[in-house]
Amino acid sequence: MADEIVIPAFRTVPRTGVIYVTSEAHRQGYRSRDPNWCNLGQGQPETGELPGAPSRVHQVAIEVDDQEYAPVPGVWELREAVASLYNRLYRRGMPSQYSAENVSISGGGRASLTRAAASLGHINLGHFLPDYTAYEELLDIFRAFTAIPILLEGERGYAFTSEDLRREVQGRGLSALLVSNPCNPTGKLVQGEELSRWVRLARELECTLLIDEFYSHYVWSSRPGQLPIESAARYVEDVDRDPVVLFDGLTKNWRYPGWRVTWTVAPRTVIEAVASAGSFLDGGGSKPLQRAAIPLLDDDHVRAETMATHAVFRDKRDRMLSRLERLGIRADRAPDGTFYVWGNLAGLPPPLNDGMGFFRAALERKVITVPGEFFDVNPGKRRSRRASRFRSYTRFSFGPPHAEIETALGRIEEMVAETATRRA
Repeated sequence: MADEIVIPAFRTVPRTGVIYVTSEAHRQGYRSRDPNWCNLGQGQPETGELPGAPSRVHQVAIEVDDQEYAPVPGVWELREAVASLYNRLYRRGMPSQYSAENVSISGGGRASLTRAAASLGHINLGHFLPDYTAYEELLDIFRAFTAIPILLEGERGYAFTSEDLRREVQGRGLSALLVSNPCNPTGKLVQGEELSRWVRLARELECTLLIDEFYSHYVWSSRPGQLPIESAARYVEDVDRDPVVLFDGLTKNWRYPGWRVTWTVAPRTVIEAVASAGSFLDGGGSKPLQRAAIPLLDDDHVRAETMATHAVFRDKRDRMLSRLERLGIRADRAPDGTFYVWGNLAGLPPPLNDGMGFFRAALERKVITVPGEFFDVNPGKRRSRRASRFRSYTRFSFGPPHAEIETALGRIEEMVAETATRRA
């Protein structure tokens, strides 16, 4: 193996879990859309037509003015449309309403999170273990704040109550908490009265909630007839005073990840800060795609897309859970949201009982998964990877189309059976 080339002044930048496993798959011949491969590691939903869903957008008109830069906080009309959507979905009849000035548009989820991270002061910022892999470098690159890990226990179903939150905020001196809700990878959802208590507690203790809601339309615990969505926006009292910052976009909930159109919804002072950060970090998103996004926020479109996605993905979720369970891969809790199953491999024969061992073996069968240790968010590598609590876990995505999932699970079944036979 050739010596690694080192260029002066540049550090080695870690790859997130999905980028790592995809890169390793490329070494084995994987290419996107190759029908011989099954990608259960993907972090995007299937993007094609679904029964009952609105027609997909196949063309985007580019106006003369669209050749210019978009404003860093985003096209005003889209900002208005996002604010109006939140008011209609979550704030009907409430005196405090979001406006365009409560919304900032970014070129992707990571861009919106990075803008927020760059705007934080010298504080203690809490984050959960396990959680989204991309948080790791995000929490390390900005040195103004100190990242404080909070371990969630699988034995408790990754539960974290408002009283737990109070203890962490007061005990560790947290000024902010970063959380994905529903959680990537466990699928745990904080909702209803419990989420309301979180918001009240944030207000009382002056601790800002930074809530990644990119999977907020993938909710599996809703009541029949209820639109299966949840957001902390529902429980905010004053949109300009409550310390609640929300991140979402077209990426997952509208199934347009390639558009890179996302938003931050927050008090006006926060929006001013993240827009200022965006002016030196990324310069703003795509103007024509922002304009094209406006009709997608219409009530009828949102309802039809959400219900169609829910029907298809709920079936994929249930099938994946059932087949993994039969293999001896159990979930500490069935996912309340997202399109992932956080599978515990401890009951499988070696080396499949280890996330990385499972990944390597599945890769030989052209199936991609993401080892659980990548979700052990570890800014600055202050803890040894060897001690990761999540080495026996793997994240399985039911984002791909049904046929691809079925093929992948069939190959995994063969892999487990052959490994067990060899060790018998």
